[in-house]
Amino acid sequence: MIGSLRGKLISKHPYEIIIEVNGMGYLVNVSLNTLSELPDIGKDVFLYIHTHVREDALQLYGFLKEEEKRIFITLLGITGIGPKMALNILSGITYEDLYNAVEAEDIALLCRIPGLGKKTAQRLILELKEKIPHLEKVTDTVFNDTLSALVNLGYKRSIAKDALEKAYNKGYKDIELLIKEALKYLTSNKD
Repeated sequence: MIGSLRGKLISKHPYEIIIEVNGMGYLVNVSLNTLSELPDIGKDVFLYIHTHVREDALQLYGFLKEEEKRIFITLLGITGIGPKMALNILSGITYEDLYNAVEAEDIALLCRIPGLGKKTAQRLILELKEKIPHLEKVTDTVFNDTLSALVNLGYKRSIAKDALEKAYNKGYKDIELLIKEALKYLTSNKD
């Protein structure tokens, strides 16, 4: 199996590129998001590769980030989603936005992806929530780190946690933004 490719980018077309490695050209399927981040033709490129083997074909799927490759493989494990649909999903939405949509159970956002209907979007959310356990851990780490920062600023843990939950439920997931928003609640409650 091919796990990665490093070589010269020979051609770029929607959904596929050719990378030359030691005189051999590899046709690699890529998402539109990956395609937009690739360097100009003639430049060196490195891609993480997923080799998909079928009875009648051997196809390569390339990703600039290992996490994008991981979510692609996870998508393949979902009923009714093959490589084309998985690539289509990653073309219509970044993997970070996909994580956020799954976490927020945002079916409407997923339905905006061409070829992805409501039932498939619901199944995608249900199955991805089970298959991406690190989503919760990352969220918990951000929440706990922000809570610790607020306590270090001198706020009581229970009061800081209430304010932080309000900020978190508003959709803030970045530590800096969470602190700013939580401080708004904390200072307004002092009055």
